[in-house]
Amino acid sequence: MLSVSELYIYPIKSLGGISLPTASLTDRGFEYDRRWMLVDNDNRFLSQREIPAMALLQVELDDQGLLIRHKTREQAPLLIPLQPQGESCIVEVWDDRCPANYVSQQVDQWFTTTLQTPCRLVYMPDTSRRHVDGRYAIDKEIVSFADGYPLLLIGQASLDDLNTRLTSPVPMNRFRPNIVFTGGTPFQEDDLKEFTIGDITFFGVKRCARCIITTIDQDTIARSKEPLRTLNEYRKMNNKIYFGQNLLFQGTGALSIGDLIKINQP
Repeated sequence: MLSVSELYIYPIKSLGGISLPTASLTDRGFEYDRRWMLVDNDNRFLSQREIPAMALLQVELDDQGLLIRHKTREQAPLLIPLQPQGESCIVEVWDDRCPANYVSQQVDQWFTTTLQTPCRLVYMPDTSRRHVDGRYAIDKEIVSFADGYPLLLIGQASLDDLNTRLTSPVPMNRFRPNIVFTGGTPFQEDDLKEFTIGDITFFGVKRCARCIITTIDQDTIARSKEPLRTLNEYRKMNNKIYFGQNLLFQGTGALSIGDLIKINQP
């Protein structure tokens, strides 16, 4: 029996995630997930790949908006409104260009000073429509500022299997999933092509290729060669290292920890 064990959102792309007991689905993934993003002077996205210190910025959901705190440094937190109304712009995420709104100069200065890198914060309004890769789309699905798909699924058994092979175990936050499940076998998510949780149907459309962000300790930003070095030994296919399954979905509603996952037979 498979069941949902953890749910996460990452409101600002590549910053700290938020664990939730219940997460609501929108047209582009979980509510608030990666609707904000830091960009450089050319309006191209920034991530921990270039700036590992982004991991040290923890995001909280507050009644008034997003509250950003530094994990290790004593400094005043930053409050970001949930519906920014700043100047419109066009931003780049990988090969995509899509409309966004700047948040504010005050917010930009806070991030620039904290990260010691010139950057601006942008927000994806509901009117911005960034489509998933047409080769994997089912019904012209859209996505937020996530790398490519609305949701990422990982089985706890997959991480447990990996950790038996590592000298120092790594936590799930290295892989930044939206949905974690228990039960089943290691890497069972690789083959979950269609399943339901409640009244919502999910489709596993593409295994997730992993990058160097997985080698960054999310609490200290210390880097190592693991877990990519070990994953390379048994999870490499077509010159890429895979861990997790990208999902599309049909239906609306919310997911909660403890929800059962029903595998749909072909």
